Amino acid sequence: MASRKSPSRKSPARAAKRPVRKAPAARKAATKRAAPRATTSALTLPSLHESTTSSGLKVIAAERGPLPLVAARLVIRAGSATDPDGKHGLADFTARLLRRGTRLLDAQAIDEAVEFVGASLGVAVSEDTISVAITTPSEHFAQMLGILGQLVREPTFPQSEVDDARERELAHFANDLDDPSVIADRAMVRALWGNHPYGHDVGGSSKTVKTFTRDDVVRFHQERMGPKVSMLIVVGAVDPGRVAAAAEEAFAEWSGGPDAPVAVPSPERIAQGGRVILVDKPDQTQSQVRLGGPGMRMGHEDYFPATAMNIALGGGFTSRLMNEIRVNRGLTYGVSSWFDSMNAAGVFALSTFTKTESTREIIDVALAEIGGVREKGLKPRELADAQSYLAGLYPLRTETNESIAGSIAEARLHGLGDDWVEKFRDRLRAVTPRQVAAAAKKYCFAQAPAVVVLGKADAVKKQLKGLGPITVVPASEYE
Repeated sequence: MASRKSPSRKSPARAAKRPVRKAPAARKAATKRAAPRATTSALTLPSLHESTTSSGLKVIAAERGPLPLVAARLVIRAGSATDPDGKHGLADFTARLLRRGTRLLDAQAIDEAVEFVGASLGVAVSEDTISVAITTPSEHFAQMLGILGQLVREPTFPQSEVDDARERELAHFANDLDDPSVIADRAMVRALWGNHPYGHDVGGSSKTVKTFTRDDVVRFHQERMGPKVSMLIVVGAVDPGRVAAAAEEAFAEWSGGPDAPVAVPSPERIAQGGRVILVDKPDQTQSQVRLGGPGMRMGHEDYFPATAMNIALGGGFTSRLMNEIRVNRGLTYGVSSWFDSMNAAGVFALSTFTKTESTREIIDVALAEIGGVREKGLKPRELADAQSYLAGLYPLRTETNESIAGSIAEARLHGLGDDWVEKFRDRLRAVTPRQVAAAAKKYCFAQAPAVVVLGKADAVKKQLKGLGPITVVPASEYE
């Protein structure tokens, strides 16, 4: 649940955990949107062909037509959880600088080469990984893979580019103080994870970014990024043999990095569970509210029953939380709950907002709805609707080369098995009410959650009594 994960600023394939706040008209229209019809045809991925370059990079190729396009995604297990102490945000900062110059090409030449052939290039960072992705016409695949190889093999990190990137990031952090939702998300990350490697914004903070030097960037690239902790996934209209040959040419000379991914421990508990963090922003007339507790790592056996449970509770437009908090009580335009699952652990969280005067009411109603599911599970019809809804959406993950590459990467990174996509809907539909009830008892705040409220502290603090010890923190703490 990092507050800033991005393709070029989550992160790849982390779907809809915190919905973007819509304008009122858009929100109103969204609630009337019909659930998608479940697609009954089987989901089948292309055959996977594996090879390894002489440098140790694992390559997975999946030939897929008919369009003459190819998507290549290089995934490096060096996300923000591997940031050095005192240098939070360095993985993200380094990743952004990869395309700002190599030994053979400066930043402008890279952009021109990509644009000239109609390709696109992007960088994404999450807690667990850095991803560099390129989409290209198949006839230019080898050339574009060569550029991707240059970016990670021999970036130069020009001093001027490092200085410019640092100033841009600091300006971005300053601007973020005007977005209460972003600040509340950052506060929630700290409240949930504390000093754990997942416990900071993917982009770091102004305090850490202002210390970044070119030496920091060079060191991170040399020590954290390398072929043995990476994999290349290529999907599209290209022969697997050609993929293996092109990958060898592009990455054979890539060296450095660790022999194995940095181990991220599982946290023992939620850092601020049972406590309230009140982020003071005196100019606010609304309160941003976040609730959070323990979740699960990606691939956990509870994934399917917990996911189905959450769709009915707070993950859909007709969920219990939306109906009670928005439709019946008119306390907000939007509320959602979600599981955020990473490689080592995860969280279950809720996000909403309301006017200052109704801050406690919205918290109490949310806790009551979550508690109701914890105590009684779902009605059979609710479960069936949730299964149908998600089963209908899931095929979207196999519509494009890019989405298939992301699904393959996710399955390999988290050890989900190569049949994860093909059997996803069968496993979802096999979930029983008994399994959902067990998951709800486990994850629906069986212990008191961490509570984060951003708003006008003088007007809100008295409303929060009884939820746990209250700590007031200025919003500037999260810049």
